[in-house]
This record gives sequence, C-alpha cells and structure tokens, in this order.
Amino acid sequence: MMLVVAAAPASQTMSPQEYLAFERAAEGKHEYWHGEVFAMAGASRRHNLLVGNLVRLLGNALLEGPCEVYPSDMRVSRDATTVFTYPYVTVVCGEPRFADDGHDALLNPLLIVEVLSESTEAYDRGKKFEHYRGIASVRHYLLVAQDQPLVELYTRQPDGTWSLSDHRQGDAVGLSALDCEVAVAEIYRKVLDTPP
Repeated sequence: MMLVVAAAPASQTMSPQEYLAFERAAEGKHEYWHGEVFAMAGASRRHNLLVGNLVRLLGNALLEGPCEVYPSDMRVSRDATTVFTYPYVTVVCGEPRFADDGHDALLNPLLIVEVLSESTEAYDRGKKFEHYRGIASVRHYLLVAQDQPLVELYTRQPDGTWSLSDHRQGDAVGLSALDCEVAVAEIYRKVLDTPP
C-alpha cells in the first residue's frame, strides 16, 4: 500500500471538517495528517488475503460478545481534529464513539491492525504508531508481514508502556484485551502460496 499526496481543494491544507466532506465524496481513500491529505493506492493480492483472513478470524472469535470488527473502510482518529487514518482492521468493544454523525471515523478502537508493505512500513512503525499510541482506548497494535509468517503484537501495559511479542508459524497471537487468540497459520492461510 502506498501513500501519495493528493491535491486539496482550493488550498494547500484542509480543516478536519473539509477533509471529512471531501473524503465522503471521494472515489478513493485518503488519510489526513495535520491538514495534509494523502491518497492511498491499491493493495496486493497477499495484502488483501491477509486482511480478509484477519477480519474473518477476529469476527468469528468475537461474534458473541460486545465487540465489532471493521475492515479497512473505517477511519480512526484520536481527537477528530489532527489525524484520520484507515487501519486495515479495527476492533471496538462496547459502544463505539465517532467523530461526528457520519459514523465513519472511530474514536475508541481497542485493536488496530496494519499489514506491512515496503512503501509504508516505516510510517506504520513510526508516525502512525505514535498516533495510535495517543488513542487512550487502544490496547493492542498488530503488525502483519506479507513476505513471511510474522506477526508483531504491541500491547499497552497498565503503566502505559508498550510490550512487543513476535509470533511465527505454529504460534497463536493472544489478544488479552479481547479475550481471544488467533493462530498465525490461520492468518496466513492461502497467503504465502500466492504471488506477492
């Protein structure tokens, strides 16, 4: 997945309200970073398989509880004013809170998942993770590699620090805040047998 700067209508930057209006009318998806708008390019076959597997696995695991699983069309924001991103998978438990009456910019996710690509890995590990750490409700941040069975789970500790655990083929990823686990083998089902 690649991010490309998009032309903002009538000015170099947009307000959050202008961005939301622009985005809701746009054909493609765009992320918003402190007034700048970035177009999101399409994803690879492997990338889409990983996202589909994760939505299915988490959706099935959380089917009976108070959680909802959203694919990559749900925006996430910390404060509805500075940054809006599109994680590949988002989970909220309990009553979802939104930036406005559009109900498409979530303010209180519990789990955020990003599938890594060459063009966005530094962003996903850096500025984007910094943004997600600023969302008080986020308990887990999952980074999923495309080229090998490797899932990195960041978990917020009670003191506010983050711990990292790596999970590989044969492991299960325990999501304590969701009281569920997903097998790495199932996340990568049919993925590594396909061309990138």
